[in-house]
This record gives sequence, C-alpha cells and structure tokens, in this order.
Amino acid sequence: MRRGGRRLWAAPALVCAAVGLSACGDISRFQAPGPSLSGAPAKPNRNVAQTPASEREHERILASYGGVYDDPKLEALIGKTVDRLVAASDRPEQAYRVTILNSGAVNAFALPTGQLYVTRGLVALASDTSELSSVLSHEMAHVLARHAAIREDQARQAAVVTRVVTDMGNDPDLTALALAKTKLTMASFSRAQEFQADGIGVGISARAQFDPYGAARFLSAMERNAALKAGKTSLDPRAQDFLSSHPATPERVQNARASARQYSSPQSGERDRETYLAAIDNIVYGEDPSEGFVRGRRFLHPKLGFTFAAPDTFTLDNTAQAVIGVREGGTQAMRFDVVRVSADQSLSAYLNSGWMENVDKSSTEELTVNGFPAAAAIATGDQWHFKVYVLRFGADVYRFIFASRQKSTESERNARETVNSFRRLTLEEVQAARPLRIKIITVQPGDTVESLAHRMSGVDRPAERFRILNGLEANAQVKVRDKVKIVVD
Repeated sequence: MRRGGRRLWAAPALVCAAVGLSACGDISRFQAPGPSLSGAPAKPNRNVAQTPASEREHERILASYGGVYDDPKLEALIGKTVDRLVAASDRPEQAYRVTILNSGAVNAFALPTGQLYVTRGLVALASDTSELSSVLSHEMAHVLARHAAIREDQARQAAVVTRVVTDMGNDPDLTALALAKTKLTMASFSRAQEFQADGIGVGISARAQFDPYGAARFLSAMERNAALKAGKTSLDPRAQDFLSSHPATPERVQNARASARQYSSPQSGERDRETYLAAIDNIVYGEDPSEGFVRGRRFLHPKLGFTFAAPDTFTLDNTAQAVIGVREGGTQAMRFDVVRVSADQSLSAYLNSGWMENVDKSSTEELTVNGFPAAAAIATGDQWHFKVYVLRFGADVYRFIFASRQKSTESERNARETVNSFRRLTLEEVQAARPLRIKIITVQPGDTVESLAHRMSGVDRPAERFRILNGLEANAQVKVRDKVKIVVD
C-alpha cells in the first residue's frame, strides 16, 4: 500500500474495490532483445519507440507492479539473454527495452512497442537461464505472430460490442448472450495463440542454443507454484501470475516437450545454471516491506511506522492502492488506505464531505483510538452495509472501510477490534522488518531436502517450496556440491 489512496466516490464502487480486484486485464503481450550467433555480434537496439499510449501503459504497469526493481546484475543477465534470442528470431532488427518489476508475482509481458517486463518473482522461480529464455521467447513469439496487434483489435471490437449491447437496454437475455459470445471468441482465440507461441518460442530458444526443454520445465514449475498458492486467491493485480493469462495445462507441457524434441535430445543445449544462480543471489523474494507487508493476519508498514491486525476469518492482501481483506465466504470485506486531509478539517467533517455516498450523518461520532484522533460513521448501499473509520496519524489520515452483506454483532465486532489494533510499530519491530531474500548455497555432505528447507525463513510449507524453487520432483534428492536456492530473512 502506498501513501495517497484513490478517492471512493460511491458505496458500490467501494464494494468493487474491496471484493472485485481479481485480475489485471489482458497484458499478456511480450517481446524481447539479442546478438548474432554467427559472425560479428550485432549491436542490440535498445531505442524503443514510445507513443503517448505506451507511456501511459508503462506508468500504469509500474504503479500496479511495485515500480522498478533496480539490480544491475539481473539487468545484465536478462539483457544478454534477450539479445541472444532476438538475434535468433525472424526480426533481429526489432528494438527492445527490459524493465524488472518489483513484484513477487510470477509474470512477464510486453507492449507492442518493444517495452518488455519481467517480475523478480518470475526470475526467482526460474532455475536457470534456459528457463528464463523460454518465457522471453514465448512472449517474443506473441509479437512475431502479431498476437499483440490481433488482441488489441479484438479488445477494441469487444468494447464496441459492449457499448452496443449496453445500449440495447431492455432485453437482459439478449445482452448476456451477446457479451458471452464475445468473451468466448476471445478466450478460444487466446488458447490457440498460447500453443502457437509455445512452438515458436521453443524454436527461438533452440536456435539461440539454449536448452529447448527449459519451456516444459518452467511450465511445470509454474503449475506447482500455482498449486502451492491454491486457496489463497489474491486480490492484487501485482499478484496475478503468468498462468492467469497464459494458462498452463498438461497439453501445453506435452506440446512444449514435443517441440523441444524436434531440435535436440534432453540435456542438450545450454542451461547456464551457475551463472543464473549467481545473478539472482540475494534477490528480494515475496513482498517488499518498503510498501508494507502482510504476515498472517497482521499488516505492517515499517516505513510509515504502523501495524494492525485483521479478524481471524479474514485473508489480507496488500495491493498498490490499499490493503484489502475478505472474510471466508465473501460476506464481509474491508479496505484500508491513506489520504491527505487538511489539518483544518475535522475528521467528522471529512466523513460527511461527500467522498462516499449514503453516509448517515447522524451516526457520525468522534473517537480516540490508541491515542490517535478518530471518527466513525455508518453508510448503506443496495446490498452492503458499511462502517467507516478514519484516524489521523501524523500528516496523514487512514481509512478503514468495512462492508458486510448483513449488519450483525459479529461484523460490528470485527470492525471495532481491527481498528482498535491499529498502533505504532516499536523500533525493534521496524528494525526486524527486513525483506525475504533468495540465498544461493552449496549442498554439503549430510544435507537433505528436509534439512535445507528447515533453514528457510518466513515461508509456509518450506519443504514443498524448496522443491519448487529448485526444480526438484516429489522424490528427488539434493546432490552434494550442487547449488540450491533457499529463502532467508
């Protein structure tokens, strides 16, 4: 969560923000850069042409995915990999520029202009350069096959259909049918694109002399990583991973292997594991505490110096704009964000200033929460009941907005206890709030998957996570002198 929350103009919009932040749209378009494999290396072209639309999209992506992750070692590794792939592609003259995003999500995409994005979460999951190259070449393939342009055309057509259908107005069955047909057409076309991009991408990786089986290995790793997250539905666009827009199915893994067999046998081609692991040593893993982070039910923001705890039955998500909490079953939700309010304006006056609709002014009350000035009020919508608290903390005002399908003693208690848990962090807590990082270690005699996983910090199901991070199947064991990844704080 960052300072400066968005204004909430209406109660229904609040519900949308609280319980509907599940997807980041179709930004599964990607391209990439590279040198020549024969003769003098071609100088890569990094001068990507910018348009007003691409500049706006670039800023939106940075805002949604935690900004830029600055790591010269990683930038050099990704730049060299992209250069090799582009040199092996059908359009080596295409210009590309890479941005590493400060997000723990496993994702990668590109703009049609050649601006290419990869999250540090994806980099941390890959086990070698050939796996990373499989993602980059897959996204290049979308561009080479003009999928990006076709998808944009489809999106424009869908927007027109949506407007026309909305204007139909009075026939809900006809409206729903038209929209459903549009969505189905786009979805089925997208699946066909994925298979085509897999085949083209494997070929590019193989011609760049990377191990073409990296694609099948990384698709499997992403499937296992997604399974580990099952049941923890994220509400943050930053947390939507590659599989959200690039669904991995057993058929895709089989196709990727079949494509790889056309170019080489298993174990041939370059994996470049040692160089890759050296480049990702010490990379931040998971959430970056500088933007606040969730540990269980508690949210902590060391930079701003506060913490609070959500109710037992809530799952918290730290998004770029707010902290979102949803109760099991979806009958209650909460949003926590920060806004600037003039010191001259009372908190009661702010609650009734119109930023949220349907506030019952007679319910407004002044409070003190752990020494902080506060105020509360009730608001109502068509299907939701709201309890809103605002607290003044330094120069900022923090908003707790609780939504419940039915007003009840439990929902009132959940709201009250959450707000009452808001407090300053102690100096010790601030100093202890370090990011988790990937550490590369060498397997010693006597080490096992279980003993190495026991050295992991701040992660759930450490043994399973260790296997996924290191590309180890269920019964595989580590080998002495191998380099492996562990998560430490």
